[in-house]
Amino acid sequence: MTILFFYDKLVALNSELHRDLKISPARDGYGFAGKTNVIPLMGVEFMDAAREYPIVFSRMGENFLPVALVGLRSDENLLVDAEGKWDARYVPAFARRYPFVFDENGPNGTMTVCFDESYSGFNDDEGEPLFDERGGQSARLTEIITFLNDFHAQALQTGRFTKRLVELDLLVESTANVNLANNQSLTLAGIYAIDEAKLLKLDEAVVLEMFRCGELALVYSHLASLSNVQRLTERLAERVQAA
Repeated sequence: MTILFFYDKLVALNSELHRDLKISPARDGYGFAGKTNVIPLMGVEFMDAAREYPIVFSRMGENFLPVALVGLRSDENLLVDAEGKWDARYVPAFARRYPFVFDENGPNGTMTVCFDESYSGFNDDEGEPLFDERGGQSARLTEIITFLNDFHAQALQTGRFTKRLVELDLLVESTANVNLANNQSLTLAGIYAIDEAKLLKLDEAVVLEMFRCGELALVYSHLASLSNVQRLTERLAERVQAA
């Protein structure tokens, strides 16, 4: 399942059509992620992400996706400022992967490197080339593909983790009630969290298995991260006051 939150004009990378394509840092930094309030997470990121964001789960049809909550209102990322700077020590891999992504629906299960043509850092004149003079992969493109492969592998592992949570009936729908200054309040609905009461009732053998495969650490990283909703509330209050 490929999630494309902020990709706009996705095209397949081609060594002939894009022989001269080069990439530089975008003029507006992480501005592309400024209009979303959640960023997908891989399980391997939970420990780092839990220090910065509330980690919750979002329902995608029959599946669930762990996400970093980065805003309390729709279409607003409280971690990205007006200049596109990401104001946190850890940036989720989903955002660092942009503007590249794998198309996982290629023939015979192959994956194709795609990129967002609207990304402002692309040009034919300056920056790091994606192909060499003979049309082969540049060192930069090799680095990008390695990152995409690692991301894909971690996404599969994360999917197994969320599937386990569903099978154990541990995810429950929740809401976040936020109180701002001047008697303003808002409610964030449609998010899911692990029910700690159900977790404590699990069979010891199941808990031991989750511990040995590292899943129990992810569970408690998620639970500990929920206190970060207060940090988002403070950021939102500052932004509202400044506006």
